[in-house]
Amino acid sequence: MLIHQTAEKLRAMKLPVMAAEYLRQSESTLIESLDFDERMGMLADAEWLARKNNRIKKLARDANLREAGACFADVDYRAVRKLDRQAIARLTDFAWVKETRNLIVTGATGTGKTWLVCAFGQEACRLGIRTRFYRMSRLINELTLATGSGNLAKALAKLAQADILILDDWGLNTITPAESRLLLEVFEDRFGIRSTIIAAQLPVSKWHDLFEDKTIADAILDRLVHNAHRFEIHGPSMRSKCDPKNVAEHEQTTITGENAGETLKR
Repeated sequence: MLIHQTAEKLRAMKLPVMAAEYLRQSESTLIESLDFDERMGMLADAEWLARKNNRIKKLARDANLREAGACFADVDYRAVRKLDRQAIARLTDFAWVKETRNLIVTGATGTGKTWLVCAFGQEACRLGIRTRFYRMSRLINELTLATGSGNLAKALAKLAQADILILDDWGLNTITPAESRLLLEVFEDRFGIRSTIIAAQLPVSKWHDLFEDKTIADAILDRLVHNAHRFEIHGPSMRSKCDPKNVAEHEQTTITGENAGETLKR
């Protein structure tokens, strides 16, 4: 039949969803009431939406987020938490990425830093923004191995392609001069071009002490801190919420936006 021949041609042209929608329309009597332009629009919409969803899935897979299920939709906005939706929305439009600004989230262990930055990562993927997530130890290890194998330039180019680079567990270990030189290469490639998100236990005021080479420390922090939105998460470990006995005693976790002048609670 002509219908099936047309569907096969659509598949051959790598339009499988459009082919499926075309066959669905041919089997539906309700479609007969629609004119050509309406049916063509439905075909195009089906293919476009499928490609968009596939791109989002690929971006999320490539991002390799530590908390793959983190999303802003799961943030608790009950009145007891006094969470300002508008304050969060100011950053979730990702205008700061277009402005090549950074985002820094600090706070004690377990307060939800990783979850929050991964929520930003998930939303970025949904908006078509290329994102990559690394624990600091793994990033340093990969760059060190790339240096030894002569593939450093390739590794740096791959990192530079990410519109948002998320670095978790910043500052757990002292940064050696060799490591700091590698990091400087990363941030030099990104400065004024791409955005970086940092999640760290130590407050920004103590970051300089992490570096053995203070000169490189100045250069790195100058590229990271001065154009960044900075938030500090307060409160007990979110992991205590896993124990029902601790729910009633669980204190609110606050995120203080120094740049926005708002207090977010998570």
